[in-house]
Amino acid sequence: MILHGYWRSGTSYRTRIALNLKGLEYQQAPLDLRTGAQKSEAYLSLNPQGLVPALETDDGLVLTQSPAILEWLEETHSEPPLLPRDAAGRAQVRAMAAVIGCDIHPLNNLRVLKAVRGLISDGMGADQAGVDAWAGRWIIEGFTALEALVARHGDGWCFGAAPTLADCYLIPQLYSARRFNVDLAAFPRLLEIEGRAEAHPAFIAAKPENQPDAD
Repeated sequence: MILHGYWRSGTSYRTRIALNLKGLEYQQAPLDLRTGAQKSEAYLSLNPQGLVPALETDDGLVLTQSPAILEWLEETHSEPPLLPRDAAGRAQVRAMAAVIGCDIHPLNNLRVLKAVRGLISDGMGADQAGVDAWAGRWIIEGFTALEALVARHGDGWCFGAAPTLADCYLIPQLYSARRFNVDLAAFPRLLEIEGRAEAHPAFIAAKPENQPDAD
């Protein structure tokens, strides 16, 4: 398999975690989002949306959008499971992942932040402090809910005693939160999970600084 991504992209990061947790081998094809490499003609032929990640499977299938990729990995490589066996548990994990994937991350990804910085040419754009405040608002709101959900369902990880899809989403968002100078002291359960991830080989290998295109 070939993973097209960017070392600091949260969606690429969560996909790397899932691939590593499944024990799957893959090559990386880095795209520098800062230079617009994701909008090249060659990449658009793979992913017309021009976003990362994209996963080329061994049989030539091209998958886009990290939620779809992670669900495909779960359906085609069932061990170790990243979703609980029961329907209620699967719904809970998907909801926890969606707190980040739907309600936090889209508001602090690169293209949105570019728009926040230069919203309108008449000076309504934000400086870095404004960008941090913008991102922090949504991160704190989402993490507050997630902290409560982990208290309800977690046993060392977001849901239960083993990593799930929710943890694949959480760890990259914690990384992103620090980039925006968010105070994480109010989220001890999330930080406890991060501590476990820091010692887990699949999460270590997926860290942005450990990628071939990191700078």
